[in-house]
Amino acid sequence: METLRLCFHNLLSFYLSVFAAVLRLILSPLPSIKRFPIFVPFIDAYISLLFRFSNLSPCTLDLDEHTTIHFWAPNHRHFNKPNLVLIHGYGGDAKWQFMYQVKSLAQSFNLYIPDLLFFGKSYTTRPERTEEFQAKCVVEGLKGLGVKKCSMFSISYGGFVGYKMAEMYPEMVEKVVILSSGVGCTKEQKEEQLKRIGRDPVELLIPAKPEDLHALVNMSIYKYNPFKWAPDAFLQEFIDVMCRSYLKEKQELVYHLLSDHTDCILPILTQETMLIWGDKDRVFPLMFGQQLQRHLGPRAKLEIIKNTGHAANIESPDSVNALIKAFILQRNQEEEHVKFT
Repeated sequence: METLRLCFHNLLSFYLSVFAAVLRLILSPLPSIKRFPIFVPFIDAYISLLFRFSNLSPCTLDLDEHTTIHFWAPNHRHFNKPNLVLIHGYGGDAKWQFMYQVKSLAQSFNLYIPDLLFFGKSYTTRPERTEEFQAKCVVEGLKGLGVKKCSMFSISYGGFVGYKMAEMYPEMVEKVVILSSGVGCTKEQKEEQLKRIGRDPVELLIPAKPEDLHALVNMSIYKYNPFKWAPDAFLQEFIDVMCRSYLKEKQELVYHLLSDHTDCILPILTQETMLIWGDKDRVFPLMFGQQLQRHLGPRAKLEIIKNTGHAANIESPDSVNALIKAFILQRNQEEEHVKFT
C-alpha cells in the first residue's frame, strides 16, 4: 500500500509541478498585478476537507487574555473510543503533518489535534518559549474541550512537548507514543549532530528560500522528495504562507530547544511508552531512540521502521498508524473484556 502511495505521490507531484510552472509562466507578464498565494491555499483547503470528513472541526480557545490555542476536535465524541492527542513538530501546522493519520486514526480514536503556539492559529503574547509552557497550553485547551484522559502521539519537536505533557500531567496522559524526537540527547550529542548536518538549525527548521526547504525535505525524507519537481515559485509560496508568520517567536523556540536546559536530568515517565523510529533518520539518528528506550526502562519499547527517514508519519504512514492502534488499543480492549466478564 505504501509503495503504491509512493508512486502516486511522485506522479501527482510531477503533474502539479508542471501545472504550477505553466500557470506561473502565463502570469509572469503581469508584474503590475499583486501576486496572491494560489497553490498552497488550495492544498490547505483540500487537507481541511480531509479533516472534516474524519469527523473533525476547527475550534479556537482563549486560555486567557494573552494566549489562544487552535484545535481540530471531534464533531461528536464517542465514549466507546479512547481519546488521542496528536502533537506536531516543525514544518507547517498540524494539518500538513497529520494529513496521512487522521482518516485511519479517527476510525479508532477521538482525535484532538492542536496547533502549538506560533504555528497555525495558536499564539501568545507571553514571553515563555519552553516546552513546559507549550504542554501547559495544550492541556488547558484539552480541559476546555472536556478531555479528562487521553493518550498522546507526538513527532520531532512535538516529542519534547509531549514528553513534558506526560511528565507534568500523569493523571491525564495514559499512554505515550513518540516518533523520531531528540528527547534526552546531551549537549555534546546535539553539537555533534549539528556538525554532521552542517546547516544552521534555524535556517533548516524555518526555511527562508527554496534551497532551504529542499535541504529540510532531503534531510527528513529518505524514500522520495515530494518537492522534487516543484518549481521555486511554489516552494517560495509554501514558505511565505506556512513558515514566515511569527518568525521571531519560532526562532526563539529553536534557540531554547538548543540551549543547555535539556541537559538536566530527564525524568522517567510512569506511562507505558512506545518509541517509533525510521532506521534512516538523519535528523535524530536511531541511536537517540535506543538511548531514550534504555533511559525509560522496561515500560518503553522501540519500534523501528525499515527504509524510512525522520518523517515516518509521511513516508510510512500505514506502518505508523498500525503501530499506534496496536499499542494504544491493546490495553483498552483488555480492560473492556475484564469489565464485561
